[in-house]
Amino acid sequence: MLNNIGLPGLLLIAVVVLVLFGRGKISSLMGEVGKGITAFKKGVKDGSEEIENNLESARDVTPEATEKDKV
Repeated sequence: MLNNIGLPGLLLIAVVVLVLFGRGKISSLMGEVGKGITAFKKGVKDGSEEIENNLESARDVTPEATEKDKV
């Protein structure tokens, strides 16, 4: 169904959306989408940095083998 929508169809849809919502509402919506994307990227970056910090502070906690254990 959506395979038949060409450039004229997309332009018509864009004009209808612009008439229904107005330019101010659409621009504020796009601003909120941009803020959401920025916040998501920041969250992913902070999460990966936290994982890297946890890996650096990880240490081996296995007990040392004693002479008694080796037998």
